Amino acid sequence: MKVLIAEDDRVSSLLLEKLLGGLGHEVVTVANGAEAIEQLTRKDDLQVVISDWIMPVVDGIQLCRHIRARENAPYVYVIVVTARRGRKRYLEALDAGADDFIAKPIDAEELSARLRVAERILGLQTEMKQLHGLLSICAYCKNIRERDDTWVPIEQYVSRRAHTIFSHGICPGCAARHFKEWSAQNRPGRPAGRKKGRGKPPEK
Repeated sequence: MKVLIAEDDRVSSLLLEKLLGGLGHEVVTVANGAEAIEQLTRKDDLQVVISDWIMPVVDGIQLCRHIRARENAPYVYVIVVTARRGRKRYLEALDAGADDFIAKPIDAEELSARLRVAERILGLQTEMKQLHGLLSICAYCKNIRERDDTWVPIEQYVSRRAHTIFSHGICPGCAARHFKEWSAQNRPGRPAGRKKGRGKPPEK
């Protein structure tokens, strides 16, 4: 992923950059929240921000609020880093819009695990946007193309992403076209007293 580090302490910034580079991430570093905002304005492909809480000019909490206040911008996963611990500070970071909170000194394995969580969540965000965006759908069978160029039924595609269970029925328009006798018998205003077995569309 593309990760932005906002850290005013040069040693901590270099250590974090080395850890992230070793995990295979592409890293951009800045010295405070104001510079982070500038980078986010210039680049729309930054996926994760790891920000120190205490920084000059714009601190980590102010940076979080700025990121969450942006409109029509890609979602950015924010991890706030601080040497201070406590439930109150944790809740303050979450209320400001942080997705996660990690304490100093940073443990490499813990950071790696938290970034895997970020990657999963950002992946889900992308898939949900696809559901609201342009999908490749076959004009004949109505199957949908996956990212690996396989084609799957629309029910399978949606249920994998939205945990939706489909129930199948027949809309009035299709009933009128394909089951004309049944449609005529069940039209509004028809007197009661239909013959037994005539109230359902025929089996296909």
